[in-house]
Parts: sequence; C-alpha cells; structure tokens
Amino acid sequence: MVAPLNSYLVQHKSLSIPGLGTIYVERKPAQSDFVNKQIIPPSYHYRFDRYFDAPDKDFFTYLAAQKEIADYEAIRWYNEWAFELRNKIRTQQEVKWENVGVLRTDVSGEVVFEAQQHLIGFLDPVPAERVIRTNAQHTMLVGDREVTNTAMTDYLNEETVYVEKESWWIYALILATIAVVVIFFHFFQRGVNSGSVNNQQTISTPK
Repeated sequence: MVAPLNSYLVQHKSLSIPGLGTIYVERKPAQSDFVNKQIIPPSYHYRFDRYFDAPDKDFFTYLAAQKEIADYEAIRWYNEWAFELRNKIRTQQEVKWENVGVLRTDVSGEVVFEAQQHLIGFLDPVPAERVIRTNAQHTMLVGDREVTNTAMTDYLNEETVYVEKESWWIYALILATIAVVVIFFHFFQRGVNSGSVNNQQTISTPK
C-alpha cells in the first residue's frame, strides 16, 4: 500500500525509509526559451539520498490517520514494510515504486535509485517575446541619491570630457621637463659661455 506514501512524498517533498535513505522532490525553476518565444514552467524530479533515513514524527501521525490505526501500529507497519523493501533490494531484486522510480543495487552493492523522468505537471509553457527598449528610462540608486539612468550616463560623459580638458597641463609639464633636461646636458658638455650658445663652425669662402 504505497498510495499514502506517495501522497506524503508529494505533499512534504521528502520521504525517509529506515535503513535505506530518503527520496526528495526537488523543484527546477521556470526557464526562458527565447528560441521558441516562451517561458517553460517549473518542473519537479525525484532525488535519492542514502545518508539520511530517519522519518519525522509527523510522518507516523499522518500514516496512522491515513490507515486509520494507532500511531504505534503505523510505526510497526512502516518498519516492516521498509524491512521487506530492503531485503528485496539486497537480494538483487529490482523494486519498481509506482509513479516514483526503481530501486536496485549496483555491482558494488550500493543502492541505486532511477527516478521517474518527470512528475506530471499541470502548467503549460507561456508565450513570451523579448522586448528591448533602447531609450527606456529607469531610476537607480547611486550612494544615497536616486537618479535616472540617462542622467547618470550624461554625468559620466561630462566627467570624462572635463578630465580630458583639465589634463592638458600634464602634457605641457612633461614637454617642459624634457626641454630643461636637454638644455642642462647641452651646457654641462660645452660649459656656460658665449660659445656654447653660438655656432662655432668655420666656413671658408673662395677668394
């Protein structure tokens, strides 16, 4: 009688089996399919974790209410069911869990769970077309001020132009420094006299 177990698994997104592990229901979020111009709805799949196998106390209360028995009888029934399930799996038998998946052992003796492909979903893809607005205006927070994206773009452009205009003196200072160095080496080699600044080449003229 796995119907109550399946119902609990879908509602609570997990079901622990003593001595075996826990089956989880995991949700895959919605995805955009731009090629087909649609939004794919969320999907669900099963995942098995053999490192945790302790059922919650609420599970036995739920199981007792579903089977209309006392809590201690629900605990005994579930432990016996889990014991039989483990024995089938460990004797190399494949256990098909309806609407959930298949449990079996591999060559190393480890329990392997092959989940059903996907849980049945009730949502269909939604048509969606991407709209790109090149001149769209929106507000944004810069520090403690709220400005628009267009105003911020204009501010950054103005700041770039201002920096370019104000940096001309740096280039002038570099050129002046180079000129001073050249003049210094010129006087250092020739000495400081009138000849060092004049052209001393002798030119002979025909008689």
